[in-house]
Amino acid sequence: MSTTELVWFKSSHSGSDGDACVEVATSATTVHVRDSKNTQSPQLALSPTAWTGFISYAAAQA
Repeated sequence: MSTTELVWFKSSHSGSDGDACVEVATSATTVHVRDSKNTQSPQLALSPTAWTGFISYAAAQA
């Protein structure tokens, strides 16, 4: 699956004024992350395990 076929959604924690926009898309084996202000910029591709670890870490920092 190419990243153009993915269904992207914006994080509920993105800034309401659009200054901190992160989008995520999932496939069977990968979690993709990109900047919604520049969708052609490089994207992160993480395993579900790495994504879970990141989310746990980020939640602990909030």
